[in-house]
Amino acid sequence: MTTEMRVRQQLHLIETLLREHGQWQSVAPDASVFDSTQPFCMDTLEPFEWLQWVLIPRMHALLDGHHPLPGSFAVAPYYEIALDSSHPARDAVLAQLEVLDALFTGDDE
Repeated sequence: MTTEMRVRQQLHLIETLLREHGQWQSVAPDASVFDSTQPFCMDTLEPFEWLQWVLIPRMHALLDGHHPLPGSFAVAPYYEIALDSSHPARDAVLAQLEVLDALFTGDDE
């Protein structure tokens, strides 16, 4: 399986987890929240919102357009800090984000 296929598969897995944990939103936030200059739009979006409305669609757009994927990539460290340890979806989503990160570092073997 190619890296691109594995990345797409991992994105689908993360989306599924967000849906299973009731973190997937049916209505997009106001467009102004995407004007943030902060990493992960941390001043305008909640962590799971950023996954849904920024990371997942942008990664799919790269894949759909056959554009190069980022050479380095790490979102799991942010989520380790950003998500409260008592959040019911934290551990499951964090584990899948670590798998996604590993696809970009070559540590996925």
